[in-house]
Amino acid sequence: MIAMLAVAGIMTTIALFAAGCGSNNTLPVDNTLSISGVYIPQTIDVPAGAPITLTGKGFKMGDHIRLVLESDESRTYLSAITTVTESSFTFTTPDGIESGRYKLSLVRDDRTLLLGATMLTIVLVIDIPDRAGMTVKGMVYSNTTGVAGVVVSDGYEVTTTDANGIYYLPSEKKTGYVFISVPGNYEVANNVNAPQFFKRLSGGTAVEQKDFALLPANNDKHVLLAMADMHLANRNSDLSQFGNFLTDVNGVIASHVAAGTKVYGLTLGDQTWDLYWYERSFALPEYIPWMNKINCTVFNAMGNHDNDPYCTTDWTGEQSYRNVIGPTYYSFNIGKVHYVVLDNIEWVNTGGTQGTVGERNYNDVLAADQINWLKKDLATIADKNAPLVVAMHIPLYRMPNVDNSVAYQLTNGAAFTNCLTGFTNIHILSGHTHINYTVEPSTALMEHNTAAICATWWWTGAANYAGNHICRDGSVGGYAIWEIDRGNLQWYYKSIGYDRNYQFRTYDLNTIHITADKYAPSANATYAAKLPGFAGSYATANTNNEVLINIWGYEKEWTIEVKEGATSLPVSRVSAKDPLHIISYEAKRLNVNADPTSSFVTLNTSHLFKVTASSPTSTLSIKVTDRFGNNYTETMTRPKQFTYTMK
Repeated sequence: MIAMLAVAGIMTTIALFAAGCGSNNTLPVDNTLSISGVYIPQTIDVPAGAPITLTGKGFKMGDHIRLVLESDESRTYLSAITTVTESSFTFTTPDGIESGRYKLSLVRDDRTLLLGATMLTIVLVIDIPDRAGMTVKGMVYSNTTGVAGVVVSDGYEVTTTDANGIYYLPSEKKTGYVFISVPGNYEVANNVNAPQFFKRLSGGTAVEQKDFALLPANNDKHVLLAMADMHLANRNSDLSQFGNFLTDVNGVIASHVAAGTKVYGLTLGDQTWDLYWYERSFALPEYIPWMNKINCTVFNAMGNHDNDPYCTTDWTGEQSYRNVIGPTYYSFNIGKVHYVVLDNIEWVNTGGTQGTVGERNYNDVLAADQINWLKKDLATIADKNAPLVVAMHIPLYRMPNVDNSVAYQLTNGAAFTNCLTGFTNIHILSGHTHINYTVEPSTALMEHNTAAICATWWWTGAANYAGNHICRDGSVGGYAIWEIDRGNLQWYYKSIGYDRNYQFRTYDLNTIHITADKYAPSANATYAAKLPGFAGSYATANTNNEVLINIWGYEKEWTIEVKEGATSLPVSRVSAKDPLHIISYEAKRLNVNADPTSSFVTLNTSHLFKVTASSPTSTLSIKVTDRFGNNYTETMTRPKQFTYTMK
């Protein structure tokens, strides 16, 4: 099932998806325990020590309900069933239980039956008086005590909690939710690994009370995983390839957690692929179980491919995202860092209608309402010298050339950067391009465009292709790792399947000659004739003893040293194409008599460097040093063979 345009269709989809995950679960008759008709709602908000009544038949006095926290199964609670009717049963919320996602099981004698799972939120019982003009009110608290100064918003209005943790909003309820900017050194409970920082609103003019529980957390020191462009669609063996990413990222997470450091994930858009929502029955609901396999809290940003391809306005196009994922823009704090997540896609989708996928076109722009919200959100930040990290899918700036030129990609980039005036430590995290680059327009601001987890849309690692996982600029498919200690931020690009020290690849250009007979031997004459156009200079044999170095995480503060024996070789920065990507994608597509997709082909990149050796057989010592003083080295024995799986 996938999300439809009509609201009713969306809600049906969510319910069906949740049932598959155990959030909503109606059980058939159990032959052993004679239990039937059990319904576990997606969420349960209940005061501590209060009764919980659920639907179900076959329960008996003397039965118990076991609640196991999914994120820490050592946290187990047992509660006796206190009331039974023909169609329901009641038990008491166990003493000491905290908010979180729990698995619920029936315990009868020495037998157990898993009933389902729910997001359990322990709420305070507090009667907050109404105020004229205020349609949403509530309390933000931790351990039953109100927390002052917490930012609360509905995406339009922004306020903060008072000394008692109470807030009021004059909300028109347009977005359908209210959310908090989780303060530093706190967390909220997760639904599996999705942080529950927002509450859905019923709409209308009636006053609604929405309370938020905070959990204390020491996260001044933390790790953030910036993960761009997954493009999951159940095609091209993407789900099995995604398993390689899961193995890699969960290993990184485990190593930091073992050292006592909190880890958080942040996607940078295009978790799905709109073209295949309906064709492959894989949309946002189907993404959720795969996201849940990442073993840390995951915040999400929206990408252009996360819009409904049947809808033709920005609001309706992102409605499925709001219903399945949550807010399309919001903020939160981890330790001393203020994070802002934005949606900078204006969905157009010419020709789309129910049953018909449109052109899926869009504008690169931040909506005026979002700019206005951003100004209000940032106005709540007192320390302008503390780190500000803004995540959005489409880059703010275009890829720079070798001269480090700066030009906006975002249509209203200037209006956006004007919102940041006064902040001195700004980092923009973006995706979309499937390549790596950085832009530093000032000492206060730096953009990090992060290459894709899916690399070239999962093509080069698909069956009968190159057997590697490579992006359009030659970067290995991967993600960025940010290691943050209070105001100190360090980062690096992590290639999937490699350790952190793998930061560049070298090519012996003497060994590179891209011809159809070698790299597209099955192509017919028409398609074989197209390869030289893609290969460019690599279509001609090179005997100039040149070496090309592709440094995918390169920033202008990095240094490159190359020695041939005791002789230092001059290093020049060049804008060119990565030859390995050409044979891994374009040549492989031509080999099966198919045209390469224009947006998937190899791009010129400016993180390439060239040196000229004195002979074709000399050994080169290469040292790359990043801005933090980390050294990455290779002893390059030449001739170095050009292969699909080369490092």
